[in-house]
Amino acid sequence: MEFIPAKKILSAWTNNENWFGVNYNMNIYKGCCHGCIYCDSRSQCYQINDFDTVRAKKDAVGMLNNELRYKHKKGVVGTGSMSDPYNPFEAEYKFTRSALQLINKYNFGVSIATKSDLITRDIDILKEIKKHSPTICKITVTSADDSLCKIIEPKVCLPSKRFEAINKLSSNGIFTGILLMPVLPFIEDSDENILKIIRLAKENGAKFIYPYFGVTLRQNQRDYFFSKLDKHFHGVTKKYIREYGFSYECNSKRSTELKKLFKVECDRAGILYKMKDIISGYKKQYDVNQMSLF
Repeated sequence: MEFIPAKKILSAWTNNENWFGVNYNMNIYKGCCHGCIYCDSRSQCYQINDFDTVRAKKDAVGMLNNELRYKHKKGVVGTGSMSDPYNPFEAEYKFTRSALQLINKYNFGVSIATKSDLITRDIDILKEIKKHSPTICKITVTSADDSLCKIIEPKVCLPSKRFEAINKLSSNGIFTGILLMPVLPFIEDSDENILKIIRLAKENGAKFIYPYFGVTLRQNQRDYFFSKLDKHFHGVTKKYIREYGFSYECNSKRSTELKKLFKVECDRAGILYKMKDIISGYKKQYDVNQMSLF
């Protein structure tokens, strides 16, 4: 593990009701070794050299302790937007676990995004945080097929393992659901894939699924993505160039019909999918508790 200098761990406070109600962003790690062929964090604009190499910010836990201690505004701390907080090194170093302990100590909430079942290790702390503050776990699943996942997300635990993690988290009372994004055009945007994910989500206690039926591509991220398509999906790169050119947003040509199918099946399964409903779902009881103080 390489350690790199950092000036701070938390972003400034923001009232972000457009993305899971996160108030602070936290990134202890930089880079990711999951090897997902579509990862937006490879984009040049983020200026992360050697993206596949995971590095940890030096004295991240100590800095986080000082930052949380002096924050006057409580809120939800989000992690997982730029680098998975449960990369393989986390099993040994436990920086994310230590961060969760501090989040609990100072009475903040937490919003976690990950592709790893290692998150289940920290159920004990998540349950403690949930007692006083909003807690939500988002597990990314883009394909229900383990064999396809091995190509698209080669160094991540399989979807079957992720659904098991969702089951464990939900069974312990943690508000847990799925980030269904990106849904790669020509590869994952089939009725069969979407329906199977919804079915498995329901069977394993997921409270929500938040989708994006497409993928965003820019700068060197696009070059990397196309190189992997050429290797594993013959002819698909040509389809992308023909359909999207070099657009940033590559929405599935089936997105309209997929959205209709998705909404019908989620309503039938009792699964949330609108951002405002998801935020309300995991924050509502705390809003009621705060109002009762007055």
